[in-house]
Amino acid sequence: MSVAAGANLPTEIGRKYGYSSMMSLGKIAVLSVLQTEPEEVKLLDQSLPSGYKVYKSKVGSMDSAKIFAAIETAAKREGFISSNYREEHALYHSILEAYHGICRGNAGLGNVLRSAGLLYSIVRGPRTVGCADDGEWIAVALYGYMGAPMKGFEHEVLGLGMNPI
Repeated sequence: MSVAAGANLPTEIGRKYGYSSMMSLGKIAVLSVLQTEPEEVKLLDQSLPSGYKVYKSKVGSMDSAKIFAAIETAAKREGFISSNYREEHALYHSILEAYHGICRGNAGLGNVLRSAGLLYSIVRGPRTVGCADDGEWIAVALYGYMGAPMKGFEHEVLGLGMNPI
């Protein structure tokens, strides 16, 4: 692809492949889990008026069930989902997809002597800004460190999961 000098490369690539530079559910989830507090404030200022609800926290464990439980508990406590099957199911599969990403396809921590220290974000809203006809979606992003339960033997991981509610 040829891009003129001075052109915004990500925007040009995005146009070529049909992506938008607008905010989207996945982009907000990933950015919120990666950014520091001053950057988060700017992100929230952009995403809240567009209909997105965002929550960020942290969790660490050698037990994957504890990671899932922490995220599910936070989602219920913060009002991201109600206690009905459809919403719980969408959240569960979003967590599972993100978890699959950080485990490189191998779902497991403690049973294979791995531990994880993670930041997570939960985002609920439209899949893309102004796309209300697609219904509400929920996304979970996980970012942090995973590895042997010894300091210095870990590496960075990132995962994202999204599902319609």
